[in-house]
Amino acid sequence: MNINKQRVLDEFYELIKISCPSLGEREVADLLKKRLEELGGKVTEDMQAAKALNGTAGNLVADFKGTVAGAPRILLNAHMDCVNPCAGIKPHIEDGVIKSDGTTILGGDDKGGVVAILEALRCLKEQNLPHGDIQVVFSVSEEQGCAGAKNLDTSLLHSDIGYALDSSGRPGKIIFAAPGQNKIFAKVHGKTAHGGVAPEKGINAIKKAAEILMDMPTSRIDEETTCNIGIIHGGSATNIVPDLVEIAMDCRSRNPEKLEKLTADIVAAYKKGGEKAGVPVDVEVKPSYKPYCLAKDSKVIQLAAKAAENLGLTVDITATGGGSDSSHFNGFGIPCTVLGTGMTNVHTVDEILLEEDLYMTCQWALDILCLAAKE
Repeated sequence: MNINKQRVLDEFYELIKISCPSLGEREVADLLKKRLEELGGKVTEDMQAAKALNGTAGNLVADFKGTVAGAPRILLNAHMDCVNPCAGIKPHIEDGVIKSDGTTILGGDDKGGVVAILEALRCLKEQNLPHGDIQVVFSVSEEQGCAGAKNLDTSLLHSDIGYALDSSGRPGKIIFAAPGQNKIFAKVHGKTAHGGVAPEKGINAIKKAAEILMDMPTSRIDEETTCNIGIIHGGSATNIVPDLVEIAMDCRSRNPEKLEKLTADIVAAYKKGGEKAGVPVDVEVKPSYKPYCLAKDSKVIQLAAKAAENLGLTVDITATGGGSDSSHFNGFGIPCTVLGTGMTNVHTVDEILLEEDLYMTCQWALDILCLAAKE
């Protein structure tokens, strides 16, 4: 019941070399669809999501018939997209550490999860290992607020428990609780004028936005609640008084009541700030996903923990402040936890992945599937 390390490394390199930004996953989706079919999966491309997001590909949902009746039906999830810069990745290993050449990300987020799922399926087939029904979901546009999972055709789902292989932290880390997220978009209006000839006739929306944001809740609110101002856009030229600034931010909490209150506080701060600054402010709230909290003694958590213990891994059942597709799967009624895959410094050109963690994630995924068949 062992994985093929060289095959794992080769496939990881192959996949991360394919450019796959959010909404541009077509090439990698075609390859993964072929791989899943070769492994015996019945693959459906979720074009509902592709249409909703106007992307080049939809979520891939693959079903594998089990050999053990009554075993829990397990969903395995990883996402196909990466953040930029993800084109032209040149991976290499230094002292057991996989990294890029420093001009791009590495892509362990989340090709490490994708490879682990594929290798586990191969080992089940090659070694004729007993297992229950398995459902694989390779999602699109996870890096854009888990949009692929959010728009997933839920009629395709029929799993009992799930695992998203998509977290920082070494194998053995198990996420039992994650926050919900609301995105908040605001438009601060001013009045345009020539910046050199008649600036006094204008109202500078950038300056007004700065005044408003001074009183805005930001950063860590408490141990389970955060918010962040992420994007500010405004102005068109240095000699034009800007008449519009657009601001995007998100707020998160593992507590639904706190999330609701923080969202209301931010909206109120924009309205009050606009009144104080004497300018109109439009505010829109777009919920992304809801928080979830799984019992630490639940089947989905304990199965992963027992498999990790059997492999000699340090089990760390913990909460997170990050989001993932698991939030939506929990919302769809499938208890789903997130597993650590060793990804480090993700979303930066300093991203790395220990070679050992890549292999161990594959082994952990395989052992979870085999252990579930014995439960």
